[in-house]
Amino acid sequence: MRYICSFLILVFFSCTDTRKNEIATLLNEWMQKEILFPPNPTFTLRGKDTVDNLILNKYKIINYVDSAGCTSCKLRLSDWSQLMSYVDSVSNQSVQFLFFFFPKSGVEVYHTLRTERFAHPVCIDENDSFNKLNHFPSDMMFQTFLLDKENKVVAIGNPIQNPRVKELYLQIIMGDKAPKETARMQTVVACPIAMLDMGEFDWRQEQTGSFELTNTGNHPLVIIDVVTSCGCTSVVYDKAPTPPGKSTELKVRYKADHPEHFNKTITVHCNAEASPVKLSIKG
Repeated sequence: MRYICSFLILVFFSCTDTRKNEIATLLNEWMQKEILFPPNPTFTLRGKDTVDNLILNKYKIINYVDSAGCTSCKLRLSDWSQLMSYVDSVSNQSVQFLFFFFPKSGVEVYHTLRTERFAHPVCIDENDSFNKLNHFPSDMMFQTFLLDKENKVVAIGNPIQNPRVKELYLQIIMGDKAPKETARMQTVVACPIAMLDMGEFDWRQEQTGSFELTNTGNHPLVIIDVVTSCGCTSVVYDKAPTPPGKSTELKVRYKADHPEHFNKTITVHCNAEASPVKLSIKG
């Protein structure tokens, strides 16, 4: 358990000692803590058909989404669908995924569930009863948990937002059978512009831009994953390794849901010493 806490501190932040201490305190509070469930929670499919969803499995991945900020951006339903399919394909054990959403707008959640054709039961917790029982952290990165059969937390973190958290979850669930990341030689990456200002524009118009990553090290640069802080931001990039001395382009698209000032984060996980590389767009 101490190893998992140390691993998670390294996964989440390579930053100030103050922030590391905050994360260490949070992990010490939540690791091995029992998660309490509301009596007879109601799970539905796309907000319509009620289904039985008994909480019994040896391992459970719990995702709680609160009402703060952009709900549709935080749900990331298509990414969760891909993860569930992957876990089902590589794990011999039945892993239960439980989704509890506390929406500021039930209409918005139901629309998103139908639009993305999310075919997994979810609990629309309009009274936020799940959170009231447990008092989850306010940071969305720490509102997802891997639980054992006794509903105790064995790992914390969002596997959709961080591929190393996903790797840790699979290692715990599958043990020695977990697929291991091929060892990669580390290189050095340079990014001349880490923040892109898109300026003022009509919110109904999609905006595009790009970032350039240059491999200034001695080994090929491999981008493992790119994670955005919001579903309204997407990134396209070349998955082929970038040779030393060459550059690769990350093409960014932003489509607003409504008029607003925005500041979105793009996190690039790669085999660079400075990984993850943090980029941002604003306007």
